[in-house]
Amino acid sequence: MSGIAAKLQHNREKAQGIGSNSHAVKYLNQDYESLRASCLDRGQLFEDDCFEPLPSSLGFNELGPNSHKVRGITWKRPKELCDNPQFIVENATRTDICQGALGDCWLLAAIASLTLNKQVLSRVVPHDQSFEENYAGIFHFEFWQFGEWVDVVVDDRLPTRDGELLFVHSAEGSEFWSALLEKAYAKINGCYEALSGGSTTEGFEDFTGGIAESHELKNADPHLFKIIKKALERGSLLGCSIDITSSADSEAVTYRKLVKGHAYSVTGADKVEYRGDTVQLIRIRNPWGQVEWNGAWSDNSSEWRYVSSDDRARLTNRSEDGEFWMSFSDFLRQYSRLEICNLTPDALTGDEYKKWAESEFEDTWRRGVSAGGCRNYPNSFWMNPQFVIKLDEVDDDPDDGEEGCTFIVGLMQKNRRRMRKMGQDMETIGFAIYEYSGKRQVHLKKNFFLRNCSAARSETFINLREVCNHFSLPPGEYLIIPSTFEPNKNGDFYVRVFSEKQADFQYIDIDEDDISDRFKRLFGQLAGHDVEISAFELQRILNRVVTKRDDIKTDGFSLSTCRNMINLLDKDGSGKLGVVEFKILWTKIEKFLDLYKERDADQSGCMSASEMRMAVEAAGFSLNNTLHQIIVARYSEPSLTIDFDNFVGSLIRLESLFNTFNTLDKDGDGEIELGFMEVRVEMW
Repeated sequence: MSGIAAKLQHNREKAQGIGSNSHAVKYLNQDYESLRASCLDRGQLFEDDCFEPLPSSLGFNELGPNSHKVRGITWKRPKELCDNPQFIVENATRTDICQGALGDCWLLAAIASLTLNKQVLSRVVPHDQSFEENYAGIFHFEFWQFGEWVDVVVDDRLPTRDGELLFVHSAEGSEFWSALLEKAYAKINGCYEALSGGSTTEGFEDFTGGIAESHELKNADPHLFKIIKKALERGSLLGCSIDITSSADSEAVTYRKLVKGHAYSVTGADKVEYRGDTVQLIRIRNPWGQVEWNGAWSDNSSEWRYVSSDDRARLTNRSEDGEFWMSFSDFLRQYSRLEICNLTPDALTGDEYKKWAESEFEDTWRRGVSAGGCRNYPNSFWMNPQFVIKLDEVDDDPDDGEEGCTFIVGLMQKNRRRMRKMGQDMETIGFAIYEYSGKRQVHLKKNFFLRNCSAARSETFINLREVCNHFSLPPGEYLIIPSTFEPNKNGDFYVRVFSEKQADFQYIDIDEDDISDRFKRLFGQLAGHDVEISAFELQRILNRVVTKRDDIKTDGFSLSTCRNMINLLDKDGSGKLGVVEFKILWTKIEKFLDLYKERDADQSGCMSASEMRMAVEAAGFSLNNTLHQIIVARYSEPSLTIDFDNFVGSLIRLESLFNTFNTLDKDGDGEIELGFMEVRVEMW
């Protein structure tokens, strides 16, 4: 999202249910049903012009156009690879997912987990697709992306070498749902190479929309058993594994019949009375359907003789089905890691599960404005975005009898995989939490953080997509401050809080006092005696900046574009920009520059019409084909390229129009009535 208009549009669509898991957003405005129907009517197979069979779709470095690794690659449809291709044969299984020449095992582990939960699988991989009935060379998949579900369309042209699929494939070679799923995920992340390297929890989240937390079992939370029980009550997905020390360890079976480097599911947690003591038990499933733990509390162990007949009948199942019980203490000793994917309230159907309350917010870190770095940088830490969460209700069953409010905080950096081709990767991120009770709703300054310690914080700052931690704090108001480790790192982020009880979540906006002295001094030098910037001054300032750059092409900002910028942000009707207004505009232009460079795939310094379309989508504006054509006609050069000043001008104009529409749409129904005076507003 970018700008006020994009946020308003996003909020309205969300209120209408768009982006929920029952009404996904159409990625790049591509509608699967209409595209397939058009192909069937024309008798042609679908060819995706948004993710073409070109070197740029493969990668940018290891799989870049000049790499030897892409020699001999041809793109073929499944019907060119085997006589009888299938989308899914009966039920999807782990043997449908075999790794190819791409380092995305983290993603494959997450895809394999889909096969264990049919409800989740059917949402990500719609099953009404095949190579027989209504086949048109087009397929679609749904992923969660930073707060909304997105429907991604792909054609079935897949990269091959010597007649074999280059990347993910099924064991028998005739089943293609996993290969097409990987292609759709590569498309939404920019290319196949962008998928190299990652964490399984990232895939977990994009397939469920949940928050995934990871627990190292050698340093387990003292309340972990209770956390597991509550997670199971909420329908969460739980997985555990045993670390390997070498490749030879992978899927090696221990003498206790546990498999190293192998993904297990945790399916139950219970307690039994055993010889006068209470024993905590964990139920685990091996997705192989066989090879089970043979230690204490296994299917045929002697421990079951000493529990009540009711407990024995309730818990035991003496068969080689891959599922078994073990004591919680053995679980902590034998396994290395537990991952819990906590699902969103709308992902669960029925009343059998308890549901988390969810709050969320999006914002940006911008150099010199809102990218203050971590607490090691006290002079700038306070500049980071600040959020307040109000926890009023305590848990129904507090730990150790102490009243507290349980909540999970997830801080996620957005779109970093897409930016790899621009030479950028994950920033190192984390967050701190402070007591906020008694403060008026203002953005807190440097002195507060010098005098107060944090009440909690993320376990670490790390260069992963998301940092996530589980907390329990007394009722009250708390300030959450997300940051990069070092200051002045640009980035977009998404904050989520899952709480056991409903919580109020609020963004603390900036005022003039929050703007750095350095920026104020710069503004003073630029604004002149009246301490405001006119359209003429803005044109001179922007053109002085952009002419110094050699990575973008521009003829310079027109006076008309500069007037539109001022009209968008001029709150007091002066026709000029004050320091706060100019700071907001400067942040917007930095954001637009990031979008422009990110979408300029061939690094030509300007945009093609297709690149422009994707950039407008990334800026948060969902437009139909007609409006995209108007934009290209209005803002492109005779060569159909769009330079930077025209790109900014189009986005400013779009934001102004969306603002105008939202103002006139008083009942929020998406329709407006215009009188004669309102029709006079220029609409292009």
